[in-house]
Amino acid sequence: MKVLITGASGMVGRNLVRYFGEKGVGTIPTDLSGWDVSGNLLDKDFVFNTLASKDFDAIIHLAAITEIKKTIEDPRLCFEVNCFGTLNMLELAKRKGVSRIIVASSANVFGAPKTNPITEDSPFDPRVPYDYSKVICENMAMAFHRSNGLPISITRSWLLFGEYDQPTRATIRFIRACLKNEPLTLYNGGRDTTSPSHAANYAKLALSILTDGKAIGQAFNFGGERPVTIRELAETVKRLTGSSSELKLLPPRSELEKDPQISYPSISKVQDLLGYKHELTLEQGLQRTIDWVKTQA
Repeated sequence: MKVLITGASGMVGRNLVRYFGEKGVGTIPTDLSGWDVSGNLLDKDFVFNTLASKDFDAIIHLAAITEIKKTIEDPRLCFEVNCFGTLNMLELAKRKGVSRIIVASSANVFGAPKTNPITEDSPFDPRVPYDYSKVICENMAMAFHRSNGLPISITRSWLLFGEYDQPTRATIRFIRACLKNEPLTLYNGGRDTTSPSHAANYAKLALSILTDGKAIGQAFNFGGERPVTIRELAETVKRLTGSSSELKLLPPRSELEKDPQISYPSISKVQDLLGYKHELTLEQGLQRTIDWVKTQA
């Protein structure tokens, strides 16, 4: 099997390439730059000539603008990149007759849920352009599946972390602060709750989806083995690094953030339908990421 991976320069993409390589699965990584095959997914010549000329059996489509602030400031760019980029990849998958295309959606389609854990049947409640763009992408994917029989699968991930992550994201920020014994800043007392998981776990899920026919036409919620508050995440990083960092519990940054965001998934579907089990626990994933950050220093 050979897999075309879009958005391969991102944290999840780079972990996918690494994981698949370890499992003997060939990949064709692509992004705007940095790879042998690089280009813009809005460029039809790049998609339908350059990419179409490559030999691959499946597609994992990760490429998107994910910065919430950026999508609010420029919603047009958000919809162009996220939605039309996805449309081009769905059409490419159709033309190539791939065995599977995984479209990466997001937990954000559910917004601020009223009940937890969130199942695949929980109602969508998008709030910002990024959220809406992912709802659109899901609907386009299902349209190709139902009208053309395209073998699609959709993943909705909660907080993923790991090597190659951006320094502004919570997990890497906590690790770097702890390694320097600097204060850990927790807005709203760190009460927000999510379901963090190392990107290698997502990579394992993706490989399961690509090789199991039961995944066709299905959407899967995905997160860690348990819900974790941001404060608990910071405390776990502090413990694993042996840091003397102080936790600074601050008020919410805005009135809108006064009520903590509590969102975590049920992963029963991936477990029951695909027999999925996590590759790494939260602590193992954090330790692996800590070790990587140390090498970067």
